[in-house]
Amino acid sequence: MQTNTWKRANTDWFMKCRWGILTHYLADAASNLKPIDLTPDDWNRRIDAFDVDGLARQLAEARVPYFFITIGQNSGFYLSPNAAYDEIVRISPSRCSRRDLIADLARAFEPHGIRLMVYLPGGAPATDRVAKERLETPRDDRMTTLQRNWERVVREWALRWGRRVHGWWVDGPYDAAAYRHPDAPNYRSFAEALKAGNPDSLVAFNNGLRTPVYSMTEFEDYTAGEIERDMSVAPGNTPDYSRLENYSRYLNGAQLHVLTIMGEWWGKGPVRFPDELTIGYTKFINSKGGVVTWDLPLTRAGLIDESFRPQLAALGAALG
Repeated sequence: MQTNTWKRANTDWFMKCRWGILTHYLADAASNLKPIDLTPDDWNRRIDAFDVDGLARQLAEARVPYFFITIGQNSGFYLSPNAAYDEIVRISPSRCSRRDLIADLARAFEPHGIRLMVYLPGGAPATDRVAKERLETPRDDRMTTLQRNWERVVREWALRWGRRVHGWWVDGPYDAAAYRHPDAPNYRSFAEALKAGNPDSLVAFNNGLRTPVYSMTEFEDYTAGEIERDMSVAPGNTPDYSRLENYSRYLNGAQLHVLTIMGEWWGKGPVRFPDELTIGYTKFINSKGGVVTWDLPLTRAGLIDESFRPQLAALGAALG
């Protein structure tokens, strides 16, 4: 049993950023649950064509202080090589890209002072039957095989990227009871794997849509804060429902953070709100000591969708 005291990372830099961007750059659509017809060669050509310098310039022009990108999601295609993953799933040719897009983005962002953060589901790719079976077998109620395999996979990435990656947003794990177990594997051992290359890296665990926003575990540094249709303005009511509580900078010790969509869905347009509302909601959360991340789409070439650039520029001008 793990007994020594856990210390959360310092989130001051994150709070001072006030806002940032997340993008779903995937082989399929966000949250897609159907297998796709794509070859590893097709995926590698797409990743090879990603314009990291062009994206860095666009973000710098809009004064974006940090940027999240998906490493992968349900399809089993990932935008960085990983030997541990390939050894476990034994799929050839690999669905992990040859190019380490994360490392290349970090190099492109560094001269502009943009911090790179990454998104990854907390387990096996849902629509890759072979990978899912091999990552999860043998099975047990606590999913210990999956947890240990996934910790091994993320540890490799974390060690390779080191301090070039400043944070992780982990989508799931959804079975919170399994990860709250006092013995590893659990939330703590998962967080330790994610921080293996950078102990100051920020970690959040998402348990699906959470309105109002709250913290999942003491082993996360900031709230995942995923919201969509409801623009959360308070953590809930007082027991007598006489007044709204106010958000504060920390929720159960985790930095207040909200993640929502600038478009009509994750990675899709059109732009959802007028500039004034996007800016105003960001400022409202900022006034409570919180941070807001806005999801917007990228083109196949890795550049910001042109229809979102005016609002991104307006947000940067107002908050930058």
